[in-house]
Amino acid sequence: MSRTTRLSSSLLRAAAVTGVAALTLTACGSGSGSGSGSASSGSGDVKVGLITKTDTNPFFVKMKEGAEKTAKSEGVELMTAAGKFDGDNAGQITAIENMVAAGVKGILITPSDSKAIVPAIAKAQAKGVLVIALDTPTEPESAVDALFATDNVKAGELIGEYAKAAMAGKTAKIAALDLAPGVSVGVQRHDGFLKGFGATDSDVVCAQDTGGDQAKGQTAMENCLQKEPDINVVYTINEPAALGAYTALKAKGREKDVLIVSVDGGCTGTQAVKDGKIAATSQQYPLKMAAQGVEAVVTYAKGGKKASGYTDTGVTLITDKPQTGVDSKDTAFGLENCWG
Repeated sequence: MSRTTRLSSSLLRAAAVTGVAALTLTACGSGSGSGSGSASSGSGDVKVGLITKTDTNPFFVKMKEGAEKTAKSEGVELMTAAGKFDGDNAGQITAIENMVAAGVKGILITPSDSKAIVPAIAKAQAKGVLVIALDTPTEPESAVDALFATDNVKAGELIGEYAKAAMAGKTAKIAALDLAPGVSVGVQRHDGFLKGFGATDSDVVCAQDTGGDQAKGQTAMENCLQKEPDINVVYTINEPAALGAYTALKAKGREKDVLIVSVDGGCTGTQAVKDGKIAATSQQYPLKMAAQGVEAVVTYAKGGKKASGYTDTGVTLITDKPQTGVDSKDTAFGLENCWG
């Protein structure tokens, strides 16, 4: 996957910025470009909405870049919104309402709360808006028209299979540094890891929620080490949590004898794999999710054909210490395809 640069401000047509309690809503048009006669029927005639969990996480920054680039190439207007924090369901509801009022044909959303957002999605759909989930499925998954996402169960399975092989028959004492209650992506990765490892929750000696945050990951690992000092395998929801765990382990002199595995494939996390702080990570591709989502809304706007079902946007195990029987790529590949 090629790297994408940000669109310069000269390519973005400014639109109204509406401040709301928990998010920032902006619109950026991608006109036909200096009167060049784009094939689209008028710049901005079709509006597409993108709602992410935050606008600071590099994963969502890259997702926005993918949406912006595709909106420009398709000659449509992109409106964006982001919550103040991961879990800002109220902010996402407000964003949906604002976008529907602005006349979007479709909304792409990474749900902060997979269940609580469903009624707001249903109201948008009732007004003819196509709603596509990116990265994180709703609960139920059928609450949206389509899902473009990593197979998070597979992402977890890959690092679970890797960890099992790397342990080479040793008795595992597993710590799970999870995401948060109510977020399906966290549950899927956790369950996938256990499936890949051939374990169950009863085999996890310590489980802590981290919100995917590095500082909270460090605290969670410190708590787990107090509870069970002999932990030797650490599953983490993402690489910030993994780096927090590494910091806590290093403070105890345990960083070299505990196996840390993770999911995401951001550039910082992939570099941490190269540096030996994380043994392996499952890399996903947010730019691709957003690009395909925008294309699906454009198709719906032009001909009424709705995207449906689940589209897997891919996942790759990244490690420099490959294990027999587990497909992987090295960090050179990972750094070429990372985000953030």
